[in-house]
Amino acid sequence: MSLAIVYSRARLGMDAPLVTVEVHLSNGLPSLSIVGLPETAVKESKDRVRGALLTSCFEFPARRITINLAPADLPKEGGRFDLPIALGILAASGQLPGEELKACEFAGELALSGELRPVQGILPMALQACRARRTLLVPQDNAAEAVLVKDAHVLAAGHLLQVTAHFTRARRLDAVSAAPESATTNHVDDLADVRGQPLARRALEIAACGGHSLLMLGPPGTGKSLLASRLPGILPELTEAEALESAALRSILGMRIDPARWRQRPFRAPHHTASAAALVGGGSTPRPGEISLAHNGVLFLDELPEFDRRVLEVLREPLETGHIVISRAALQAGFPARFQLIAAMNPCACGWLGDASGRCRCTSEQVQRYRARISGPLLDRIDMHVEVPRLPFEAMSGPRGECSAVVRERVGKARAIQWQRNGTLNSHLTHQQIDDVCALTKPDQRLLRQAMEKLQLSARAHHRILKLARTIADMNASAEIESRHLSEAINYRRMDRQ
Repeated sequence: MSLAIVYSRARLGMDAPLVTVEVHLSNGLPSLSIVGLPETAVKESKDRVRGALLTSCFEFPARRITINLAPADLPKEGGRFDLPIALGILAASGQLPGEELKACEFAGELALSGELRPVQGILPMALQACRARRTLLVPQDNAAEAVLVKDAHVLAAGHLLQVTAHFTRARRLDAVSAAPESATTNHVDDLADVRGQPLARRALEIAACGGHSLLMLGPPGTGKSLLASRLPGILPELTEAEALESAALRSILGMRIDPARWRQRPFRAPHHTASAAALVGGGSTPRPGEISLAHNGVLFLDELPEFDRRVLEVLREPLETGHIVISRAALQAGFPARFQLIAAMNPCACGWLGDASGRCRCTSEQVQRYRARISGPLLDRIDMHVEVPRLPFEAMSGPRGECSAVVRERVGKARAIQWQRNGTLNSHLTHQQIDDVCALTKPDQRLLRQAMEKLQLSARAHHRILKLARTIADMNASAEIESRHLSEAINYRRMDRQ
């Protein structure tokens, strides 16, 4: 009897738990069975592996082959186990030395020709393999993604014969090195494209400085979508840890990761027909949704009232916690969702309420019904509400505004103040931190109390106003929140006055 052990990893949410592939050969009628909770694609690997071995001129053992994917209670899916299963069979049958295999982890789908095809979720696997101090061997098309992990030792191959030649020492594979990074700012749209709209530009900069959520209200064609698309360009680039976390979410879904742009902050703009599962994630095996793909970046919801109300309500919890947990009967998976929400909407169904042209014919009941599509609790969680009016012709033909690079420098300085003082952005301050860094003078306390009574604001809105005022003060390099900072923050609660 012969036994070989090869290491690989499964996919479970953001994690990549270790899977030990045990291949056992014994006497008996020729057969191959795979145990350890494999799904259909894993069960079908026996045919791909047999074809790949025979095409590569290896002997497929005419014995009883049992393959155990441990731990047995962890679901296994996809074609990632093809390569470790093939290597396990070769090692168990004596066609490949098995000692060096234990220092490596493997993932890759096999073609019948023996070629290696890329698989999803390589980046989380590379992170875990690096922590376990093992070499990771992946298909050639996955190599650029795997080497994003700074200290990972990655080998890449295009064919099964290249892998076996490496372990028989006939021809060693060279370690893959990371591609050089290019400047993130070369790939983003410029805020200078936005003409006019000084109030909206100011609100966008405040939102960028403190990580605040923003709702823009205005007629069609006033630049709401244009403003939202320019937000990533004025945000600082991702740190290495943030970039790895965001890239890992894309890797889980098999989305392409450009090594030259991987530190660019994500910008997701789902259509208003998106379902709740598409927005927050779901599936029998939980997968991340749009809010997780926007982690450390921007989630833009255009035509906010056109989204299904039940879909919008699922945003409440992740807006507060920055995390989403998807539960199923057999398992539970959590995904990060610390996104910056930017939303846009028209003031009424026709879009022209309050416009100087007088084109709006909506009744007050129609306006109320249109705005009631967005629940009060969700609006309460949006820090800033700003009006984006129709532009006069002079503004459209006027000079370009400040470019993104200039604004981004100011945003970086304001964020540096927050990280040095709080260890986080102002929008993520805890209640204790709010008490510590958002103290008001007696006159300002009276001003805030009057605003809360007049606008009937909630305790949540009270805290968000204080956080916003703290951000405005940081933009002015002020150690204390002044009356002008607080007044501006209160004025951004526009929807509370409707």
